[in-house]
Parts: sequence; C-alpha cells; structure tokens
Amino acid sequence: MIAFLLRRTAFLALTVLLASMLVFAVTNLLPGDPARILLGREAGPAALAEVRAELGLDRPVPVRYATWLAGAVRGDWGDSFATGDPIGGLLAERLGNSLRLAGVTLVFAVPLAVLLGVVAAVQAGRWPDAVVSLSSLAVVGLPEFVTGIVLIQVFAFGLGWFPANASIPPGTPFLEALPSLVLPAATATLVMLAYVARLTRASVLEELRRPYLRTALLKGVPRRMVLRRHALRNALLPTITVVAISVGWLISGLIVVENVFNYPGLGRLLTFAIDRRDLPLLQAVTLVAVVVFALANLVADVLYAWLDPRIRLA
Repeated sequence: MIAFLLRRTAFLALTVLLASMLVFAVTNLLPGDPARILLGREAGPAALAEVRAELGLDRPVPVRYATWLAGAVRGDWGDSFATGDPIGGLLAERLGNSLRLAGVTLVFAVPLAVLLGVVAAVQAGRWPDAVVSLSSLAVVGLPEFVTGIVLIQVFAFGLGWFPANASIPPGTPFLEALPSLVLPAATATLVMLAYVARLTRASVLEELRRPYLRTALLKGVPRRMVLRRHALRNALLPTITVVAISVGWLISGLIVVENVFNYPGLGRLLTFAIDRRDLPLLQAVTLVAVVVFALANLVADVLYAWLDPRIRLA
C-alpha cells in the first residue's frame, strides 16, 4: 500500500507541475495588456513601461514562471494587479468558503444519490426505479441558474425559510453562515444528484447480475447482506470517480451557482480575475483548482485500492 501511495503521489506532483506550466503559458497568451487595463486607454508609453517594470511583465517568460512557481511553493502568490492586496489571504478566505459549500453539498448529495441509485437498482423495472430515473433526468436537464432561481423563488421569496443572498461577510462562523449555504448547496446537490444516482443504479444493477451474487442468493444468504457486503463494495468504484471529480467542481467550478447566490467562493474570484485581466490572481486560482482536482483523484485512488486490493498492484 505504501508503494502504491508513493507512486500516486509522485504522479500527482508531476501532474501539478505540468499543469502549472500550462496555466502560466495560457494566461500569458490571453489578449489584453494588464498595464493598459490598470492605467486606462490614455496612458502614455512611458507610464505603461514603468507599470510593466513594477509588475515584472518586462522580464522573460521563463524567468517569470520560475519566480512565480518558487513563490507558489512557499505560499507567496504575490499581490493582485487589480486590488494590490496579497493573493494568499484572498485565496485562503475564498477557498475556505468554497470548502464549506462543498462540504455541505457532499453531506447531502452523496448519501442521497447512492441511496436512490441502490433503490432504483434493487427495484429495477418497478415504479421506484421509474420515479428515480424520470426525476433525475428532469433535474439534470435544467441549467444551474434555472434551478437556483426556482429554489430562491420558492424557499426564499415564497416560504421565507432561507436568505436569497448568500454573500456572507469574511470571518463568519460556520453555524452562522449555514442558513446562507442551504440554497446554493441544494442547487449543487440537484445538479450532481442525477449523475451519481444514475451511475450507482447502473453499477449496482450490473453487479447484481453477476453469477457469484446469484449463487450467494440461491444458497440462502440474505439479500440485504449480499447487497451490503458484496455488491456495493464493487459497484461503488465508478461512483467514487464521479464523486472525486465532483469535489473539484464543487470547490472551484460553481461559477454559475456562486454568481446566482452572490456567494464569495473561488468561482466568483476566478471571474473577477478574468474580468480585470489580473494575471497573478488568475494563475493562483487556476493552480489551486488543479491541485484540488489532483488531490480529489488521489483520494479516489486510495479508496479504490481499499475497496479493491488488486488495484494496488497496478
């Protein structure tokens, strides 16, 4: 198991390194001049050259990349072009908010999706299966902003149970911020619920049709025990992959949801950096998103190896 973890960790480090090169190269190829954006259209060549020198944009790209990567490893992301504030503090605050939202979403979405998928598989061809399949298809077909607006209209404006605006102040304790997290988390839950539930249904159904499970049932082993100890252990392997990918999406990819609810997460910070051509902030947010996806996949690999020991030898 230790050798397996070392191999996966080394692969993760290589992935992040290559991704950092790609992120830095792509962000520097984006159209627009940060100095021009900061000073305006009327700025003269001398002023633009001075600002570029202050921002370090006059140095060769390889030198700037090496400096940026060394700072990122130390946790020093530099200062934002747009606000002048240290990027590290801003990233930590927004990442904390995104982790809160992702945690609340996963607590509700994963158990509910797995339960619905198992129920649909066990009741295949009956009305519970039809209800789960049709409702999941209906939900997954709705864009995120439509789902969010419907939830706001019903639960915020109609029933008044939760706030429509999730713009929590910095430093708000989790329990105090929890009511503002409910509607964004519910929106994200409905988006990923259908994918996870339908994948779980297909995996469990395929596993239940295997000869060894049929043999166990014919020998008199209780169906619930067969399902819990054998079928689910193997059937959840594809589900783990989807959940791992969803973790990265929940932390850094909820751009639409965060904008609908005005939630201060990494997604809104990314759009802020893009709008203002803030290269250091854009690079930092993107690299953090890459690291989150990589770590989520590492956790998925470890869970794979725990559920199926044969994977450790791969």
